[in-house]
Amino acid sequence: MGWRMVRQLLIPVVIAVDFIVASGASGQTLDVEAAKKEGKVVIYGTMVPKVMAEIEKGFQAKYGIKVEYWRADATKVIDRVLTESRSGRPAFDVVIGARGAIALGKRENVYAKFSPASAAKFPSKYKDPDGQLTAWRVTPVGVLYNTDMVKPADAPKTLDDLLDSRWQGKISMPDPSVHASTAQYLWNLEQVKKEKWMDFVRALAKQKPLLQESYSTVPNAIVRGESALGITYIQYAVQTKGPINFAPIDKVFADPSDAALGAKAINPNAAKVFIDYLCSADGQKKIAETGEFVLAPGIFPAIKGADKVVSSMLVMKDVSAEQLAKLQSDFRPLFLSK
Repeated sequence: MGWRMVRQLLIPVVIAVDFIVASGASGQTLDVEAAKKEGKVVIYGTMVPKVMAEIEKGFQAKYGIKVEYWRADATKVIDRVLTESRSGRPAFDVVIGARGAIALGKRENVYAKFSPASAAKFPSKYKDPDGQLTAWRVTPVGVLYNTDMVKPADAPKTLDDLLDSRWQGKISMPDPSVHASTAQYLWNLEQVKKEKWMDFVRALAKQKPLLQESYSTVPNAIVRGESALGITYIQYAVQTKGPINFAPIDKVFADPSDAALGAKAINPNAAKVFIDYLCSADGQKKIAETGEFVLAPGIFPAIKGADKVVSSMLVMKDVSAEQLAKLQSDFRPLFLSK
């Protein structure tokens, strides 16, 4: 048998192998027809209704698949996910939320591995090495302020500015003794404060902050004038109506927001199609238009200075369940003491 004939016989095999490898690298393939037959996808998440409504609208217009969405803060979402999973009766197909919280479900095998092809070009630093969580946006935590109460020139420029006596009793933030994402944020200050990070936390607690249920309730307190400043997500500066803006502080930490496929999803095909849509060019553009920071290269929200925020972001480290429990225990007497 000549080399030319061998080569001709090998070409289809090589092509087939290349196809299999490519499919494996991009995760499970999508079965859109099966997803349409399932007809719906059930999602538990932290996304604010206004933004989720735009995602649902685009997804349903493209695929005709209904979205059933239950929303709560990150702590309540992961609590419900774990409770249902431990009972053997999970009712969700997809979980979306900040990585620090939903990653707690990985050790209990709550999620299945799924890597959508549409996320292939996202920054590698945000990718989950275990392949169970798909990052589709980042949520930079910064400082927002009431523009009627604080002049731009007087807004904090550094984290240490929050400790100025002028802000005592005028800062709102989620309660870190119960809110997982805030506990994670404070713990990550070790990246810039080193061994003095806890000193900063103690000093912040002495400012007598107005404690909120979650990041999403902080902007409302600012707009109502209950606090002049607030520690929360930067995107809320454009997603909240009223006298509010974000302060250009020097250190901004960001947590990836992930989408995870339920290991026992009732509608697994619709779930995969939804996660793929979140990461698609169409989905990423629609999400960015709502003020969110997405991961598709070159797509930014309509926020002045958004490119600078992205370039200066520090990625938050994940916190284990044991670490979280200890942090919340340590923070409780600091922030709740009278």
